Order: sequence, then C-alpha cells, then structure tokens
Amino acid sequence: MPEFDLVIRNGTVATASDVFGSDVGITGGQVVALGRGLGAGAKEIDATGRLVLPGGIDSHTHIEEPRGGPTVNADSFASGSASAAVGGTTTVIGFARQERGGSIAQGVAEHLERARHSRIDYGFHLILTDPRPEILEEELPRLVEQGHRSFKIFLTYAGARITDDQALEVLAAARRLGALTCIHAEHHELIEFHTRALLKAGLTAPKHHAWAKPMVVERECVHRVCAMAEALDVPIQVFHVSGGESAEEIERAQRRGLKVWAETCTQYLVLTAEDLDRPGFEGAKYVCSPAPRSRADQAALWEMIRRGVIGNITSDHAPTRYAGPDGKSAFGEDAPFTRIPNGVPGLAVRMPVLFSEGVVKGRIDLPTFVSITATHAAKLFGLHPRKGTIAVGSDADIAIWDPAKRVTITQAVVQDANDHTPYEGFEVTGWPETTLVRGVPVVEGGRVVGAPGHGRFLPRGPYEMIKPRGIFPGPFNPVDGVPA
Repeated sequence: MPEFDLVIRNGTVATASDVFGSDVGITGGQVVALGRGLGAGAKEIDATGRLVLPGGIDSHTHIEEPRGGPTVNADSFASGSASAAVGGTTTVIGFARQERGGSIAQGVAEHLERARHSRIDYGFHLILTDPRPEILEEELPRLVEQGHRSFKIFLTYAGARITDDQALEVLAAARRLGALTCIHAEHHELIEFHTRALLKAGLTAPKHHAWAKPMVVERECVHRVCAMAEALDVPIQVFHVSGGESAEEIERAQRRGLKVWAETCTQYLVLTAEDLDRPGFEGAKYVCSPAPRSRADQAALWEMIRRGVIGNITSDHAPTRYAGPDGKSAFGEDAPFTRIPNGVPGLAVRMPVLFSEGVVKGRIDLPTFVSITATHAAKLFGLHPRKGTIAVGSDADIAIWDPAKRVTITQAVVQDANDHTPYEGFEVTGWPETTLVRGVPVVEGGRVVGAPGHGRFLPRGPYEMIKPRGIFPGPFNPVDGVPA
C-alpha cells in the first residue's frame, strides 16, 4: 500500500534559505515528508535534473476586474490563473475594488464570485477609492475579520485617487484593524501639470507617457508616504518601485527602522522607456504606470534586490488587448497617450524572466529567487508557512523546473486571453514543466490540465510581521488619541 498520495523523487529542492537534494512526500494536499528514499507514492514524478521550488506567489495582479470605459480586462480568472500556473505561480493576490460612492463589501462579494473559476489559490487587496466613515468604521472591520487583511490606495488617477487627508484616515484604520496598506505612490498634481504641458506642445505619442511621469513624481510621493507611515506608526508596502531614486527613499526609511516594504515588477527589470518609442502605435503595448525607465534604473533595482531593500517581485498583470474596440487602440491609433489604457500583462513570464535574468546571469542566487517570487510575499501577506515554502505541513504548491530549458516567449507560450505580450521574442533559460496546487497538477509538460474552480480563497488572520512597532516620532499617538 502506498505511503503517500504523490512522491516527487530525486529533485533538488530550494527554499529561501536552503538548496538540498530530497524527495518530497505529499498526502492530502500537503507536504508530509522530505528526505531521500521515501516510501512509495500512489503517483510518482521523477525530478532527476530538475529544481523543485515553492509555487510562486504573485501579490499584485489585476484579473477580471471591471472597468468603466470601452476597454476591458482581457483575462477571466480561468484564463489568468492558467497563465499564472504555466509560469510556476500557484497563488495570486488580486484586487476587489470599491466604486466611488459605493460599497467595498459589494465589490468584494462580486469579485469572490468571479474568482470561483480560478485554477489556483487566491486572495484580495481591497481598493479604497472613497474611504467614508461608514466604510472605515463599519465595512472594513467585517471584511478584515473575514480574511481580507490588506488595502490598496492610489495617490494618483482621477477615478481612483484619494487625498493625503483620506490616505491618513485609511492608514489609521489599517493600524487599528491589523491590516497592511499598499500604496500606488505618484505625485498626482505633478503628473497633471506635465501632462497638460505635453498636450499643449503637441507631444502626444506613447513615448510621452514616460515624459509625463519622470522619476521625481514617484520619488517625492514615496518619500511622502514613508513620512505618513512613520507619523502614524503603521506598516506599508510601496507598490511597483520603478527605479533607483524611489528605492533609495525606501532604503532610508528601512534604515530608520520603519516597517516599509517595497516591490518591483518584471517590466521594470527588463523593459525601458525606449520600448514606448517603438514604431507607429506599438509603444502602446508598453504603457504602464509608473513608466519603464532606464538601464541604469534596472541595475539599481537589481542591487536593491540583492541588498534586501526590495523584497518581492510581482507582475502587476493588467491585460488589455492591443486590437479591437475594447483594446489599447479603442480610441484610435492616433490617440494621445492620455487615452491609452495603462498596464501590461505578465503572469506567466514573471518567474521565468526573473530566473533567467537573475539566477542564470548571476545577479542573485537560487534562495533569493525563491524569496522574491514566493516566500517574502507569503510572509508579508500572512500566508506563511502554509504557502511560499516547501516544508512539512506546508501546502504542496510546487513548481518543477527544467533549469536549462530555453524558451522564446510568445503569446502562444503565455496562454492568457490577451492578444499580445510585451515580452514577445524575449529568450529565457529555465522554465517550469509541472505546477502543482495543493498536490494536484494544474500544468503538466507545459500543458494546462487543472480545472477552473480548483483554486480556493485564502483568508488571512492576524500575524506578527505587520504589527506596529509602538514607536511614534513625538510624545503623542494620533491614531488612538493617547500619549505615545
């Protein structure tokens, strides 16, 4: 009689701290044994010459989110989760959005219904666009109790941004509720000023999107939100840090002991502002915010990853088709950059690009790769040790990699529902062959085999990492209105 449901044999297991040869025994969707010469499994996978890695956690994904205009999010949860699994990702954290003037609880309920078709496990950040007292005092406490333990706020974008006053109220609520606030940090008024001047000068091509958002708009806002976090003694994560100057602001905050974490995204490590200047309307495929920057910024980001200043790498997957009435060209191929939908897809390519550009090229070691793609996000968002590692008792979320396989990325390879990938033609070394979610194959031999609906919602309870430090810059605690 088999001892295990599944045994992965003869592989090289890597975690955020170790690399070792081991079999992996799986029963009931969990890892139950590690070691050479494990007993028989009802099913077995020979991983000789392969890496056995924790399934990735992509903590910044936009999947099947409704939009207000003619453009649509190209992916459903079924297609988006398939693409994620193709690239070795087994958990995504997306966004449930509050419509301005509406209820965040309603937005969560609607998004939970969409997510029922996911092939991999999932959670949400709550996007707050209208943090009225009844939202902060009535709806948010119930939603946090249900396991939605992170918020997102925008400090730019006309339809989503909140003011600094409102941001402070959200941060205070997060501190009281034991939640983590994630921030899109760009200086709205500076962007608007640049944009008006560019349009007046007739500079409207896709490449001018980057001109409207120079690094200073990000650097200033990152500095500002770090100051807010310090004043209220509240942990934050800064989303999509795009270059050296804003990363330096994060590092300064961390050196002062603040609980400020940073992510960057695949696109900021391999794309540049030059991609926005491709012939014709092709640059529209690369319009995202913040905008891709320079080679020097890429080098600075890799250095910040090595130093641990940037802890996790996400895709910020935001798929909009290029062609058609609901795509990037919805307003015409002569539309100004202000009418081009923001965002690039990237679920499938995140981990292979990072493995190839990071591990294969010697920028980072294998444990660092595991940390930035899985373990740190699991810890930061309250999923560890259930997710993000291979250990006895953890979920058997595992990607089995061929570290030498060479792949040229194409739209057919990424297997999402979009009609293009900005990484078309990009060559990588290293690709996951098999992806398991709780011990069940979702991808085998690069082919999607997992059924829609296999994924589960991941409620997140209180956890130590995001507890406030208990240190204020003055003698008064302004959140609770008592002496510090």
